[in-house]
Amino acid sequence: MIETTQLLLFLGATFLLCLAPGPDNIYVLTQGLTKSKKAAIITTLGLCSGLIIHTSAAILGISVIFQTSELAFSIVKYIGAAYLLYIAFQVFKHRNERLDLTVQNSTSELKKLFIKGFIMNVLNPKVSIFFLAFLPQFVNIQEGNVSIQMFILGLIFMIMTLFVFSVIGITANVLSLKLLEKPKIVKYMNISTSFILLSLGLKLALSQR
Repeated sequence: MIETTQLLLFLGATFLLCLAPGPDNIYVLTQGLTKSKKAAIITTLGLCSGLIIHTSAAILGISVIFQTSELAFSIVKYIGAAYLLYIAFQVFKHRNERLDLTVQNSTSELKKLFIKGFIMNVLNPKVSIFFLAFLPQFVNIQEGNVSIQMFILGLIFMIMTLFVFSVIGITANVLSLKLLEKPKIVKYMNISTSFILLSLGLKLALSQR
């Protein structure tokens, strides 16, 4: 189906892309810093679930709409930016709350984090355009069904993202455990997180195709 050389190149490129600072891995990093390992992993699962939508869109050609229609791109872009700004406001609003892992790791809270991660990823039209531009580069028409090849590549990308983002979140949490014992540190971390999300939202709103 997919040549070994192409597959290895894809794995290497995907790994580096996952490490490159972006809205998704920065958000996972903040979850690890301010909440828990489980929160970071669940957020990662939500983000990766969004990649299924983008892969499907690339296969079906829906991503072309975002690439060719300024209106469609802008609508999704501004909705995504507004959602990031909303999350930033919520984090800032609750900046003085003490860290309580029993609450942070409750089923309802983890479900909310999963949904937030999913919506964040899906409402970023640049990801759809990226998938449309990135995946076909590693597809060989002579090797068989193009749609299946793109689906496999999308699945590999999702698994790599899940692994790298989870490591980022867990590492951030391990490094911050001692700091989080101090209420003031938690407050400053929450404020920092809100400003990071604010900047990511503004960056998305001002982004071009």
